[in-house]
Amino acid sequence: MSAAKSRKPPKAVSALRVELKRKNQPLRECVGDAVEEYFSVLDGHECTGLFEMVMREVEVPLLRCVMDYTDGNQTRASEILGINRSTLRKKLRLHKLL
Repeated sequence: MSAAKSRKPPKAVSALRVELKRKNQPLRECVGDAVEEYFSVLDGHECTGLFEMVMREVEVPLLRCVMDYTDGNQTRASEILGINRSTLRKKLRLHKLL
């Protein structure tokens, strides 16, 4: 393995993006494909903050979908997500979904 370049990655590599290779692909495979694509675009540039970026990319659509599914009912949404209602409200505020 070669050492990672110390330069920052190109601006185009600021978020995970990948085309779905097949329909009904499990979420873990979608995330895996996206991370692999991210690394290939980095082309050896240094990478930091990947965990936070992946969590942010996944958390926002997850919260939106669950809130839509529950018609905005935070109690039901927190039960579905398995988190405390106050934690859900904090996350909704953080992502400007409230």
